Amino acid sequence: MSQSQTYDESNVNPLDPNWRKDALDLGLDYGMQTIAVRAGQHRTDEGEHSEPIFTTSSYVYQSAADAAAHFDGTKTGNVYSRHTNPSVRTFERRLAALENGERAVATASGMGAILTMCLAYLKAGDHLLAANQLFGSSIGLFNNYMVKYGVEVSYVDCFDNDAWAKAVQPNTKVIYCESPSNPLAQICDLGYLSELCKANNILLVVDNCFATPALQCPLDLGADVVIHSATKYLDGQGRVLGGALVGSDKLMQEAFTVVRSGGISMSPFNAWVFTKGLETLKLRMQAHCHNANQVAAFLVDHPNVSKVHFSGLSDHPAHELATRQHHMKDGYGAIMGFEVKASDDHDAKAAAWHVIDSTQMVSITNNLGDAKTTITHPATTTHFRLTAQERAEAGVNDGLIRLSVGLEDVEDIIKDLARGLDSL
Repeated sequence: MSQSQTYDESNVNPLDPNWRKDALDLGLDYGMQTIAVRAGQHRTDEGEHSEPIFTTSSYVYQSAADAAAHFDGTKTGNVYSRHTNPSVRTFERRLAALENGERAVATASGMGAILTMCLAYLKAGDHLLAANQLFGSSIGLFNNYMVKYGVEVSYVDCFDNDAWAKAVQPNTKVIYCESPSNPLAQICDLGYLSELCKANNILLVVDNCFATPALQCPLDLGADVVIHSATKYLDGQGRVLGGALVGSDKLMQEAFTVVRSGGISMSPFNAWVFTKGLETLKLRMQAHCHNANQVAAFLVDHPNVSKVHFSGLSDHPAHELATRQHHMKDGYGAIMGFEVKASDDHDAKAAAWHVIDSTQMVSITNNLGDAKTTITHPATTTHFRLTAQERAEAGVNDGLIRLSVGLEDVEDIIKDLARGLDSL
């Protein structure tokens, strides 16, 4: 969809003509890489080539009447950087264009985006239906806070289409899933979920953090809202925190109101970092996926690995679905889970920790989507706050390791993992 917007010329602040339309005419059907490099940019009178960082909290008006017109909405333009900021707007427009959405709303973090979704689209008495296979903090937000304020929450296996249908209630307002999921990189049938939602007047919200628009555009598959932790691949180098929602103008206006009122806004500097990250997103994801495919093949063949969770493997139960939903050839993402075998000397947890502690190059950290390969033990890090039953329902056992495959030479990644696996 085109991001160009038509404004009444008399309704535009002369100091901010950039509100008129996107700088890149998306109606000319540019390719993804061109959009990633150029969409959303507006040059000032200085003629800068690279996007500037607008480190300002407020904006100057031509008169008291001009200020009043901006505050009451009769004029379009910046009011306060908690509401809008030119650097943030550039990132939002570029991401929306990449996701084929009408509008994006940036937030201070990925969890801030999920909280914004909850506050915008749910109220007391509503039902949120989610996949079992979610990031631990998302489950914590739903179970500890949304339930506290009167939202009913239930979970189903993301693979089980019948379970999704049976779990729908008259008060179900949102179906929420990650595809691929954290930490097992499971795949949801987004086409099926879209039909289910449309038949029941439910919003389908998809976390696209692991795939990114370089691999998958959930809106094209029928989703209503796309969620991102921009902290991950949109940045790509583990530098700053941020999040975003993408969807229709109407749905994003509801999200924007939450961000404006709640102060969940993104900083201009972080937005600039994400904007520059988008320029190389497709190229980075190609390299990430290339490395991940080889690492997964190594892990499958290792005698001390009992299972590899990665949809790029031909025998994975969702391989065909992932191939259909991901538009990049051989692009299945770069996050995978693998389970190590217990031995006489190591129980499952000790075996997993041994593999992690034996690495010399790979970073032991809970972050992912970085140029650097990262590794973590979900049961004791990202999902440790969940109960044993909740971890079991999410498929997180003591032998599970989550790996985010980076951009190093793939031979070096494999050698580093082999140190611990070979010595179990």
